[in-house]
Amino acid sequence: MLRIDIITIFPGMFSAVLGESILKRAQEKKLVDFRVHDLREFSKDPHRKVDDRPFGGGPGMVMTPQPLVDAVRKVRGRRKAHVIYMCPGGAPLTQKRARELAVKRNLIILCGHYEGIDERVREMVVDESISIGDYVLTGGEVPAMVVADCVARLVPGVVGKGESLEEESFEGGLLEYPHYTRPANFCGKRVPPVLLSGNHQAVKKWRMAQSVERTQKMRPDLLDKSAGCGARSG
Repeated sequence: MLRIDIITIFPGMFSAVLGESILKRAQEKKLVDFRVHDLREFSKDPHRKVDDRPFGGGPGMVMTPQPLVDAVRKVRGRRKAHVIYMCPGGAPLTQKRARELAVKRNLIILCGHYEGIDERVREMVVDESISIGDYVLTGGEVPAMVVADCVARLVPGVVGKGESLEEESFEGGLLEYPHYTRPANFCGKRVPPVLLSGNHQAVKKWRMAQSVERTQKMRPDLLDKSAGCGARSG
């Protein structure tokens, strides 16, 4: 079982995401265990304060080290856990990294806020920082949800058919090919005949060509990263 602990000042934000659909079923099947912790409960401040003004001046507030360090240590206990801090300056989240995280048994995700966290927290308890994109959000909660969803669905048994994971976007370095379902003719727009042919080899070849074409159009940078890869020549 993969356990994912999330430390946040807004624990109420997670119930709708973690309590529905595939993630809900994953918990019911005891494949993934999500636990959300209120950071303010670990504050020693009488008013449960978790932020303060930055040394050196400047705008905004900084999350103080005591609640974060104590929260991680308490939540981790004697377990070995990989601690992730969600922030815009972290390494980009990729499908490859998600697969690597999915095989770990214990993840702890810290949700930053304000101007970020005291640097000593990173030095003392954080193993890596992750970003979901080159933009700034109001906090680390939404990015934490993205990581939780992305990683949890890669745990064996969470998604019904393993083949569906293998053919998804980014798994082979390409974007996924177009999908069609019934009816075969919708408002005059017809499904490509090859998909109705029953010729599995032709379908596979068509899908590969469509993946390459779509990647070239929408994410040419992905092709550039693996130029010369034989998988793209089919």
